[in-house]
Amino acid sequence: QVQLVESGGGLVQAGGSLRLSCAASGSIFSINAMGWYRQSPGKQRELVAVITRGGSINYADSVKGRFTISRDNAKNTVYLQMNSLKPEDTAVYYCKSSVCSSRHKCTEYWGQGTQVTVSS
Repeated sequence: QVQLVESGGGLVQAGGSLRLSCAASGSIFSINAMGWYRQSPGKQRELVAVITRGGSINYADSVKGRFTISRDNAKNTVYLQMNSLKPEDTAVYYCKSSVCSSRHKCTEYWGQGTQVTVSS
């Protein structure tokens, strides 16, 4: 079994910064893509950023230039540095990772979510 544990959410004023972390633990052979998603009340969950094991990155247009995703493969951890935060960034942020327990078996896992609130 695999667990994803997120941390780093909180309350911040507009223009401020936060850094989210998501650490995977358990039966891990390797991890493919790791990403961050967010969901605000009444809206669908949306992709924020994703990074492959090789380091290829994609961002949602709404966060380009403000957010930076990175990962530490040795620690099975993905990070999201969020700068110049706006009230519309307020949401529950979820980590998702494609975790392989062997060379041929990979499963997607979600973290429990961490609340980010940006006040105006």
